[in-house]
Amino acid sequence: MGIKLAIMFGRVMHKRLFPKVNAFNYGIYYLALPLSKLQNMGLPLNRPAAISFYEVDHGARDGSDLENWARSILDTYNITEANGEITLMCMPRIFGYVFNPVSFWLCHDHNGQIRAVLCEVNNTFGETHTYLCAHADRSPIQDNDILQGEKLFHVSPFLPRDGHYEFRFDMSGDQCNIAVHYFAADGRKQLATALYGALRPMNETNIRKAFWMYPLVTLKAITLIHWQALKVVLKGIKYIPKPLQRNKKTSATRNITNL
Repeated sequence: MGIKLAIMFGRVMHKRLFPKVNAFNYGIYYLALPLSKLQNMGLPLNRPAAISFYEVDHGARDGSDLENWARSILDTYNITEANGEITLMCMPRIFGYVFNPVSFWLCHDHNGQIRAVLCEVNNTFGETHTYLCAHADRSPIQDNDILQGEKLFHVSPFLPRDGHYEFRFDMSGDQCNIAVHYFAADGRKQLATALYGALRPMNETNIRKAFWMYPLVTLKAITLIHWQALKVVLKGIKYIPKPLQRNKKTSATRNITNL
């Protein structure tokens, strides 16, 4: 059980709260792909097309089995309760191009409850880091639960690599509402982000609808990232040079340790 093959029609919201306010909200769509259904998802797999999905864009980035990659992380942190379907939520390749700022791997138990979420974050420097969100007692993640994790990965050149994130995952019915908020080292919320929308069946009609509603959606994503960066620079917010990425490429929310 878990989320079925679907397209999430929704919006992305970002709001920087200080030292200067900067906000945007734009339409987007994500694929919701149960890993056991990749061969029958109705989209081209690992081959060129107007809209397609490539396994090499995720996980180990070498085209190896995505479910094995996800389960190796779950095993490392002893999250045996996530023994059901794993659903990857991400953007597709459009005419061969993709950039996913963050992809979400929803790890269910056999009853369809979410036991863990892998937040696979990419920056524009070609680096990646995965945040594992789960409860210390491995209990199901409920709609209003807030999971807190240390920020260990450099993403925006206008935010330091310190402080922490708060994650919330509300996947009620056919709705998606994911929030990731960043708190500075002094505890103040500095950035609020959300991905929200409605899950619709992945069929030919909805695939076509998504493509024409948001043409070149992946190019739009990377273009808007640079456009917002320019706006932030013009507002006088200090640029922070990129530090060397840490060797640790996976980290967990607080109170979770690998056993």
